[in-house]
Amino acid sequence: QVQLVQSGGGLVQAGGSLRLSCAASRRTFSTYAMSWFRQAPGKEREFVTASSLTGSRTFYGESVKGRFTISRDNAKNTVSLQMNNLKPEDTAVYYCAGAGRYFASDYEYYQTSEYEYWGQGTQVTVSS
Repeated sequence: QVQLVQSGGGLVQAGGSLRLSCAASRRTFSTYAMSWFRQAPGKEREFVTASSLTGSRTFYGESVKGRFTISRDNAKNTVSLQMNNLKPEDTAVYYCAGAGRYFASDYEYYQTSEYEYWGQGTQVTVSS
């Protein structure tokens, strides 16, 4: 079993920045694809970004490209999400997610159903 513990988040004005972090409890973290999803009230959980096992490949949702950056430190079992130029529409609960297996296709990175482990969620609120 893997536990993912999130930190960061909070309230920021539009145009500001926030950083989220996610720490994994297991040393096999480096074998996990990691991602961030978000869920706004009344909406489905939405893909934000993902990182391959080594971090050599990253994926971003269209709405966050150029503003958000995912990074991971396998030595520290952490993955982070740097969010810049935040907009009110970025307001949501953000979740980190981990999958303890290799993804054979890019499609799998984008699907909530492919991830076994989830963080507790962190509220991000962007005021206009």
